[in-house]
Amino acid sequence: MLLELTRWLEQLEGLFGLFGYLTFRGILAALTALFLSLWWGPAVIRKLAQYKGGQPIRQDGPQTHFSKAGTPTMGGGLILLTVLASTLLWGDLRNRYVWVVLAVMVAFGAIGWWDDWIKIVKRDPNGMRSRTKYALQSLFGLAAGLFLLYTADTPAATTFYIPFFKAVALPLAGLSFVVIAYFWIVGFSNAVNLTDGLDGLAIMPTVLVACALGVFAYASGHAQFAEYLQIPRVPGAGELVIICAAIAGAGLGFLWFNTYPAMVFMGDIGALALGAVLGTVAVIVRQELVLVVMGGIFVIETLSVIIQVASFKLTGKRVFRMAPIHHHFELKGWPEPRVIVRFWIISVVLVLVGLATLKVR
Repeated sequence: MLLELTRWLEQLEGLFGLFGYLTFRGILAALTALFLSLWWGPAVIRKLAQYKGGQPIRQDGPQTHFSKAGTPTMGGGLILLTVLASTLLWGDLRNRYVWVVLAVMVAFGAIGWWDDWIKIVKRDPNGMRSRTKYALQSLFGLAAGLFLLYTADTPAATTFYIPFFKAVALPLAGLSFVVIAYFWIVGFSNAVNLTDGLDGLAIMPTVLVACALGVFAYASGHAQFAEYLQIPRVPGAGELVIICAAIAGAGLGFLWFNTYPAMVFMGDIGALALGAVLGTVAVIVRQELVLVVMGGIFVIETLSVIIQVASFKLTGKRVFRMAPIHHHFELKGWPEPRVIVRFWIISVVLVLVGLATLKVR
């Protein structure tokens, strides 16, 4: 929106040409989202508390969580609102990748809102039926995959790349591409949601991964950088820097209120949407496996649940004291802040490893 205005003003004053640079608009997008989060945050929290949007607490969870009962949830709506506003202000609205990522964010956010609403109104910590939630996620995940497949304009946009190996690339046929896109979008949507169990635990890794994906998006959309780094060249992908930067700014703004002890929880409305966005961006810039590395905390949390359920069904025994795995460490006696910060540290390391794949090829 503002990009179009600055293009017109550039004809009158060359200084406005600065707004044409992705890096500059990315910084503005991050700062805008951060400012809006801090500005709107207190009002959103008061409104959620007014409507008694308190988070139901699992009765089988750690006893230290019982004191959190009644803390407003659905705070992820603040993240989505500020990301949307910031992207519409600073993004190039003629770019199809911007619109597909925003559509995924809104669609999965709507699923999360419905789930949160059931939890609040019916006081049911389980929310909507798993089958219903998964069916809706599948619908929107497949739709995004099909859109990306049929709008792909270069072979690189549908090729599967293996990090660390510059010569290994697997061209994907139509169905295989859609399947991979589907699993990454839906998979990371649920992975971030499973991670969102402690104050600030999910949002900081999301911010870190979003920043790193922004770097990949910028390089993929830049012909010279893509050739030099030997990564897939995806024309137009650079504009995703704006969305990634907005997520980083909005996430930090939300963390201001979500840090331990949290004044508000993200809820499914934020976790499902942000995870789906990370998956979608990774699919667009052809860095699916790198996302698995950088988002390793999300992957570990998901695997802990899968292992726990499989072990209990097959043997009747539990591998962890409780899943997801962050609860396992709580029940071992780790204070909640210690679990959170150590998981953050692991995320920093994994994101750095993911970024290292830019050169180790």
